[in-house]
Amino acid sequence: MTEIETGTLWTVIILLGIGSFGLRFVFTGLVGDRAMPPWLLRHLRYTAVAILPALVAPQVVWPVATDGVFDVPRAAAAVVTLAIGLVTRNVILSILCGAGTLYGLLFVMA
Repeated sequence: MTEIETGTLWTVIILLGIGSFGLRFVFTGLVGDRAMPPWLLRHLRYTAVAILPALVAPQVVWPVATDGVFDVPRAAAAVVTLAIGLVTRNVILSILCGAGTLYGLLFVMA
């Protein structure tokens, strides 16, 4: 494992902070008091729908907990979450059912 020098680490942290502030400032400081065009608002509605699967999919397809080996509890939890979400259209309920399935199967199969 290569160790990063302290100066390099702080330089990266500061630059990332400035970049993050800059991105947020563009939307809140410069554009915040103006109305956004309808086409942009339409695209922004799909942000949450795209982010959640992008965060979860790698944990189902290549779970770190099993060193990338297929895992039945995680796959079943993903299927249950998707099914409950499609049937009920309730995000919280689908997440809770998926979490319950995951932890229940991990408990039963351990």
